[in-house]
Amino acid sequence: MTTARPAWGVQYTLTLPSEGAARAAAAELSGMRHRLTAVRVHDHFRFVPSSFWYGRPSTDPELEGWWQVFSLAVYNGYTRMALEPFLRSERIRVAAVGRAHGGFQQGCGEGHAPTLEGVFTRAGLVHDRPGAEVALPDPLPEDPPRPPAGPPWNCGGEGEPAAMVQAAVAVAGRLYGSAEAAPDAVGWLLDEEFAFGEPYGSTAEFLGDLADAVAHQGTCADATVEAVPFLTELVCDDNVAPGSRLMLLGDLLRLAASGPAAAVAQADRSTALGRAWKESAAEYLTRRAIGRELPRLLSRWGDESDAVRFALAALTALCGIRDQRVLAGLAALPAPAGSSRADVVSLVAALLGDDREDLVTILGRVASWLPSVAEEAASPNVAPQTLGLAVLPGLVLEDVMSGIAAQRDLP
Repeated sequence: MTTARPAWGVQYTLTLPSEGAARAAAAELSGMRHRLTAVRVHDHFRFVPSSFWYGRPSTDPELEGWWQVFSLAVYNGYTRMALEPFLRSERIRVAAVGRAHGGFQQGCGEGHAPTLEGVFTRAGLVHDRPGAEVALPDPLPEDPPRPPAGPPWNCGGEGEPAAMVQAAVAVAGRLYGSAEAAPDAVGWLLDEEFAFGEPYGSTAEFLGDLADAVAHQGTCADATVEAVPFLTELVCDDNVAPGSRLMLLGDLLRLAASGPAAAVAQADRSTALGRAWKESAAEYLTRRAIGRELPRLLSRWGDESDAVRFALAALTALCGIRDQRVLAGLAALPAPAGSSRADVVSLVAALLGDDREDLVTILGRVASWLPSVAEEAASPNVAPQTLGLAVLPGLVLEDVMSGIAAQRDLP
């Protein structure tokens, strides 16, 4: 006896500039066979006396007076994993509805359809289609095949966690002398209580704590800017194992791309609000701080492994620095034609060379085998240059980290 697969539900949220635009978008979603669709003024619960939020300030003042559409779509007959390629196309389609009516998609939540239907807030309900389900194609679409990754990197090991901790503490002491003089993101390494804490089980665990301290949940702040010289000093420290150096370079890659990544995520919203995206001061200053440290990182280019050169080339592109040594070195990296690595190397070269036409072509190639890039590129409000910078760290780190993982498996 085969157990029936539970219906899967997705609740989409659109934000629109007026009630009329919200109702028009809701009607369109209902026409796509969404089961429940509600229209409410933005921050609706601020105006409900029984709500915890009643009378409180708006959580998003920019959207004061805007309206929202909440719509529940039900998909039946397949596991969640099998549905992913189709749901991705659905997210793209719903986002297009938001743009067409002058707004943007503000997110979505997923779960078992009966649960989502039971908790759906029906205030402002404008369309109720009992039992409606979105028609699924047969067969379901599948993710595109990925090209081969390229030859394995020789990344070296991560080293013992105790040695990594000792190196970090030594670098912090050398740079700052005391916890009081260190940036907030680094001071804990020099705090006396840290020395008596539980030892780390792995180097990756410690580096994860360090990355979160420097940029909590990946968000740049003033302390992030101040910590960039410390991270650079740690990358250059001979006591840090090669694999750990790569992981630290990965942190710098993500920090340098934080502004472009936010711009891509907010592109439709910025356009709907009629303003150009502007990265935060901390994001801008963090990237500038990394750019100032790049000459030191590149000074050992001739002695670095190919994996480190790959990461450094990407970091150079993210910081907008033109370095002929890096451009020439890209051609020597092991990136056979037809591999995903060849596409990423081409992306780095296009960003370094500021070749806009080539950049569009290369992003199209990457999107043909990486659906997440295709989804981000679907918005006409996302500039190719910004998209290339935003996706670059993930592409580089996915490739490089596979080499680090392989090293862990060695006896």
